[in-house]
Amino acid sequence: MFKKNRHGIQIKSAEQLEKMRAAGLVVARTLELLRTSVRPGMTPLDLDAIAEEAIRGEGAIPSFKGYQGFPATICASVNDEVVHGIPTDRRPLREGDVISIDCGAILDGWHGDSAITVGIGEVDPALTELMRVTEEAMWRGIAALRVGGHLSDIGHQVEQYVRSQGRYGIPQEYGGHGIGTEMHMDPWVANHGRPGRGPRFEVGMCFAIEPMVNLGTDRTKVLADDWTVVTLDGRASAHFEHSVAVTENGPLVLTALDGGASRFPGVGAQAGESAS
Repeated sequence: MFKKNRHGIQIKSAEQLEKMRAAGLVVARTLELLRTSVRPGMTPLDLDAIAEEAIRGEGAIPSFKGYQGFPATICASVNDEVVHGIPTDRRPLREGDVISIDCGAILDGWHGDSAITVGIGEVDPALTELMRVTEEAMWRGIAALRVGGHLSDIGHQVEQYVRSQGRYGIPQEYGGHGIGTEMHMDPWVANHGRPGRGPRFEVGMCFAIEPMVNLGTDRTKVLADDWTVVTLDGRASAHFEHSVAVTENGPLVLTALDGGASRFPGVGAQAGESAS
């Protein structure tokens, strides 16, 4: 049985959150492996093979592969590709590229979903700053997950931080989502908007928080493969994501190796201990 609130948002029990944490750790370990493996000369398809082997080696299932026809284990979005890039071997990664790697896994029927953006070798300082801003915006959004807060508080925090850092584009049509027994569940989580709107946060709710930030325009288009989203001006984009649970003590970052202890010491430290 899966409890839902009056808005149709799935509410997880403590036992179910433990299972989500286990799925999240599979994703966290896979992304850390990819982060340390990526180098110039590799292809996105090489990374995809590493990810699939790692996920299946932990007894989990890649949640992206076959999802609505998607052909790969990870989304690999290079430079001006915002999200949903299909890994291929057509172009090796080069020094100075940035690649966003989105990864999901299913373990015991529960989903984990997370993304990182990594620079290949030495990258332009503007790209390094873009990645920093995007990752920090994610953490600002996660910090809004407090009991009694509102759904729109996430996007408000993301947008306010990004706007304070410079002239960046935030694609309006892409955002986060609920997560649990399915990868994409209600509600949709915008990366922009006013605070204090939408459903209130309750203990046991889980969300994938995932800002995408562009170096230039917020306008995008989808390529002919019907998956890959690119910036309209051809400038670079970054993407960071964590799956997060609402607890009485604050956000539990299910897809962080430390549970989010670096940002939320109380709840994160407890999660790290229980997972060890």
